[in-house]
Amino acid sequence: MSQWVILVGRASDLDNASTPHKIMTSRDYLARPALFGGQRPKIINLCRSYAYQSRGYYASLLAGARGHRVIPSVETMIDLSERKLHENALPELEAVLAKVFDRHPLPAEPIRVYFGQAPEPRLERFAKLLFDWFRAPALEVTLEMREGVRIKRIGFLSVGKMNEPEKRRFLEALERYTAREWRDARTKTPAKYSFATLFDPKDELPPSSVESLRHWAKIAARMGVDVEPITRRDLPRLANFDALFIRETTSLSNHTYRFARRAMQEGMPVIDDPVSMIRCTNKVYLNELMTANGVCVPRSVMIGGREDLVKAADELGFPMVLKIPDGSFSRGVKKLETMAALEALAGAWLEDSDLLIAQEYMPTRFDWRIGVLGGKPLFAVQYHMAKAHWQIINHDAGGRPMEGGFTAFALADAPAQVLDAGLRGARCIGDGLYGVDLKETDRGVFLIEVNDNPNLEHGVEDAAEKDEVWTRLTRWFIDRLERT
Repeated sequence: MSQWVILVGRASDLDNASTPHKIMTSRDYLARPALFGGQRPKIINLCRSYAYQSRGYYASLLAGARGHRVIPSVETMIDLSERKLHENALPELEAVLAKVFDRHPLPAEPIRVYFGQAPEPRLERFAKLLFDWFRAPALEVTLEMREGVRIKRIGFLSVGKMNEPEKRRFLEALERYTAREWRDARTKTPAKYSFATLFDPKDELPPSSVESLRHWAKIAARMGVDVEPITRRDLPRLANFDALFIRETTSLSNHTYRFARRAMQEGMPVIDDPVSMIRCTNKVYLNELMTANGVCVPRSVMIGGREDLVKAADELGFPMVLKIPDGSFSRGVKKLETMAALEALAGAWLEDSDLLIAQEYMPTRFDWRIGVLGGKPLFAVQYHMAKAHWQIINHDAGGRPMEGGFTAFALADAPAQVLDAGLRGARCIGDGLYGVDLKETDRGVFLIEVNDNPNLEHGVEDAAEKDEVWTRLTRWFIDRLERT
């Protein structure tokens, strides 16, 4: 039976005698990735903050990389970070509350739900439904009366802020919760074949142009599928479609993540799915996940403070590459030549992120991009470096970003070791569509990153495999619809 491990922000947050389970700080958990080697513990993350890129956030993020089950998940943290990310859950929750308070005044204090367990019997149904939507150890719900019962706020509650009676109730709920097994969230079944394609006509670097999407629509039509473009304003009617293909630059902080989450909640096949977004967005997570799965990556040093800079310089030397965890399109990635430059840039970036990653500089004339769909290779392309630049996109040229050229390869002609590395990297992330960036060197093939939302441009990524790329993409969605 898997062991339970409880993570706290400070050792004083929870007395070791209060639970039979192992208690450790998030700092210790993050610093010791091999601590539970060969085991699959269930992690209860009770950190004081789950804010983006806080230690609480990284504890749950890296638990996934280590194969540990964790509550709350990063998805839940992001969902509750902004009202607009969870507003689709409110009508169902408020309908249950309306039946409870139709003839009774609202409680003066927020409702506190611990592991889906209610503070009083009449709120049991609400508490279970709340936990079904948002798997978190402790939630606090503030209500207001405005044309009926309305949820004003749903937020996490820190154990450190509980008074003694509340902490006792929390510990009782914890004991009951850890005595039963995990269960999966509910899913819904889609019905017919009509695909929505989310795009932004103003996107400066779209993953697919409008012309490419029109080309796909023609191929999909021959397979009995209607492809309709939608924009960010169409979230309310997303459930009218059977599947969603996101073709604008994804971000956990914008509407693309909300679309992905809504599609998942509706039971729709979706590229890119929210879990893949979370996993691919963060380079710290990717580096640890690939290392744990035996995929070769450049020599790396995780930087959590200025004290790690000397270690990075000693182990990697100069020039080195410094990355923010969630950069994209070659942004947030800088080549540094000196210790002074490292200290200046790391100091600035650490203001916004608790962790950075430094990697050895590996100069090559091109990067391999292996497209992977459903765990199988889809395309193989070499992206050449931008003129007089060390990356494939030069954002420092002034004006519009400058890109290098490309060379497309038939899958049968691509180097076997490059394809293998791309497949192994993508399979660590999921079953969707990924673009795996690799460097081929005298020392071997090294994975740089796995991208969700990869470029799929007619005449570029499909230049060698032709319409088979788009046919297989359409079939991926159809296969998942027909499984249900």
